[in-house]
Amino acid sequence: MVKDTKLSDRLRKDADAVWKRIFEHPFVMELYTGVLPLKKFRFYVLQDYNYLVTDIKNLAILASRAESIEAMREMFEIAHLEATTEFESYERLLGELGYTLEDAIKAEPTPTNTSYGAFLVATSSLKTFGEGLAATLPCLWSYLEIAEFHQARLAENKNNLYSRWASVYLSDDYRQLVTKMKSLLDKADGVEYGKLREAFITASKYEYLYWSMAYEMEGWPIPAKQE
Repeated sequence: MVKDTKLSDRLRKDADAVWKRIFEHPFVMELYTGVLPLKKFRFYVLQDYNYLVTDIKNLAILASRAESIEAMREMFEIAHLEATTEFESYERLLGELGYTLEDAIKAEPTPTNTSYGAFLVATSSLKTFGEGLAATLPCLWSYLEIAEFHQARLAENKNNLYSRWASVYLSDDYRQLVTKMKSLLDKADGVEYGKLREAFITASKYEYLYWSMAYEMEGWPIPAKQE
């Protein structure tokens, strides 16, 4: 390893095999080419409410665990951005799909969604600040890299809804958000690399599973009520 290699870049390299699978996932491929069945995207968007709420909680936990005032301030700014701007965009998207926020609130989180959220919150709560960052970063970062990888397909995507949704992840604001999170992780001190790697790769695997969850429109194998 080159001595000056950034921690985030080292983690990204170690997770490359997982990320390549993410880039080629059927949900991702069909979304960026515009042929994804709308019912699968609608399912994804409803599930995203639960993930978004959990993510905001996770970011707030990370802010409370930050090891410096500067890191704490940056984490609270990111959490605030998720709770305001991101939520406003989400509600607009729900409206375009014919849903209300109440519809999203009532949607039962899938097993994968529940497990991923629990992993994030547990890591940020019970482990180090660095491990929490390493677990949180793959979601934000992989969405940017997915958009970059499929940029040519996106340019030819004739599905206006999908094209507008995906283009957000190529915006300067989104790139700056990812850069800020990577920088915070790069400054994490005193954490064994193996622990950061485990958190980062586990989260990357959950990202893959999340796309599969949406593509397969996953449900619980056991009904909530007895028939």
